[in-house]
Amino acid sequence: MSVPFSAVDVAAPLAEPDVLCPEPSPAGLSSALAWLEGLAQRDGWPARTLFALTLCADEALTNLLSYAAVPAGSAALQLRLECVRTASEVRLRIEDNAAAFDPTAKVSPDLAASLDEARVGGHGLRLMRHYLHTLHYERQGDCNVLLLGAAWAA
Repeated sequence: MSVPFSAVDVAAPLAEPDVLCPEPSPAGLSSALAWLEGLAQRDGWPARTLFALTLCADEALTNLLSYAAVPAGSAALQLRLECVRTASEVRLRIEDNAAAFDPTAKVSPDLAASLDEARVGGHGLRLMRHYLHTLHYERQGDCNVLLLGAAWAA
């Protein structure tokens, strides 16, 4: 299911990617986040890099599990995660077989002027744009591919 990005995957990885295919469930989400934390511990990621990538992965995967629609006639929702380090960032590639959806095309809602006017929800993309060095979407065949890149911040 993995195909390289055309314009974004130009930085050479420092090693082969680690791969996880979690079940599309809350337990699978927990295992994916624990997997990222294990990779970070194994490879000595800076704390800021780990925080940014796990926070944004949690947001992306939670939304995927909550809202993804699998096209009629397709297999059940399937997920594939690949994590790799480049010279400047740690990249997490999230692939799924749900209906086409580009989260990067969405506009973040305006911020409220006060807490009394604030509404819950709708700010995940703003959070991801703030914490990530790379945020890119492509539709490849029958798959959504979202690339999250957290800067290697010492």
